[in-house]
Amino acid sequence: MNVITSPLGRMPVPARATMTMVDGDIHPKNLSDEELRPFLSDRWWNYMRTLGNRPRHGHASGFPYPKSTPGAYRRDAWPEQGLPGSDLEMMRAQLLDPCNISMGVLNPLSPSGHGDRNHDFAAAMSSAVNEWQLARWTRPERRLKASICIPFEDPPAAVAEIERCAPEADFVQILALTRTFEPPGQRRYWPIYEAAQAAGIPVGFHVFGYSGAPMTGAGWPSFYIEEVAAHAAGCQALLTSMVIEGVFEQFPRLKMVLIEGGFGWIPALGWRLDHMFERFRSEVPHLRRRPSDYIREHVWVTTQPMEEAPNQAFVLDAMGWIGFEKILFASDYPHWDFDDPALALPSRLTQEQREMICFRNARDVYRLG
Repeated sequence: MNVITSPLGRMPVPARATMTMVDGDIHPKNLSDEELRPFLSDRWWNYMRTLGNRPRHGHASGFPYPKSTPGAYRRDAWPEQGLPGSDLEMMRAQLLDPCNISMGVLNPLSPSGHGDRNHDFAAAMSSAVNEWQLARWTRPERRLKASICIPFEDPPAAVAEIERCAPEADFVQILALTRTFEPPGQRRYWPIYEAAQAAGIPVGFHVFGYSGAPMTGAGWPSFYIEEVAAHAAGCQALLTSMVIEGVFEQFPRLKMVLIEGGFGWIPALGWRLDHMFERFRSEVPHLRRRPSDYIREHVWVTTQPMEEAPNQAFVLDAMGWIGFEKILFASDYPHWDFDDPALALPSRLTQEQREMICFRNARDVYRLG
């Protein structure tokens, strides 16, 4: 059993950053269920209180994070009340102000409506969390922007929520999770991408999710380190599905952001897909270009968790293959592997490359003035 407690002391706040930053991955948390009450009907409020969530994750047992990092939170991010990520003043003091964040993208992971077996409840929760983001976070703090949570496994309901929320300027992306019930390139999900393209906002795929399937291709892992390492494999499967099924060919203006899955694996995946494409081109006549061309054009990645190779040149090579214009800074606040913008990026980046990653690229992928 994991016991969540507040730390005995506080770690020092990072030194103030000198460069303007856009943070692509901040995780807000509700102080309590009561915060969602104004945005749920009596039916769904009573449902949540009496029955609760039913995600597709029945085989998993126990809490997914070690006791040393309950909820994957930083030790110094615990407020006097509630969970890390639930206190706006603490977020300002620990992240927005000292890190010079001009815009931060909120990615609510739980509750969010992602992956619940009751599709109607999932749709109600997604809508409630979207309204909660506006009321609790983006309107009180103009530096914060929201992601549209959607019931991904119910595409018609997801499209309705996208169309409802997209006109609101505080929403800058659509949030999905990498572990979907079926490979996300399959056609039943295409209405979501069509709606995203029509709205002109990207789909952000954040690691985790409730597919009901194990993290690995060979069953459930024994250790936390296996699960964390397998995020890269999950992202590879996701990206392969999106490319090979023809999503980017069908929706040529679609933008996708891969969040918290690393990026060192992307060049090797591109090489392998191109190699196989030459041998199986007849199987996928709907693809008019090499797989790596679709990846380079349509996919952005966040830096966190920042790759840390023994030789920094290896990291810069991978970043160069992806394109420095396709990389977005992310901190992952308030989680334990938070990346401080003053320390996380490779020291050998040029000033132009650093500016692209820290704030300029965000203008291209998000609706920024």
